[in-house]
Amino acid sequence: MSNVSFCTCVDHECSCHPVNHEHGCTPCIAKNLKDGEIPVCFFRKIEPDMDRKQDYSMLGYARFVRNHMEI
Repeated sequence: MSNVSFCTCVDHECSCHPVNHEHGCTPCIAKNLKDGEIPVCFFRKIEPDMDRKQDYSMLGYARFVRNHMEI
């Protein structure tokens, strides 16, 4: 298991989560890049108690930022 103190993902069932292997964030980032998505930690930095039902696409993240931050 890898200790990534800043990881805010609560999906410990995910095989990419750092608690499930010794590779840190690399599997999560690789999966998200392959899928054209943004990792949940970026969303949780803005809204720690966010609803897990999100559009994790890059455009979805842009909307999330627009809706949750004062710009």
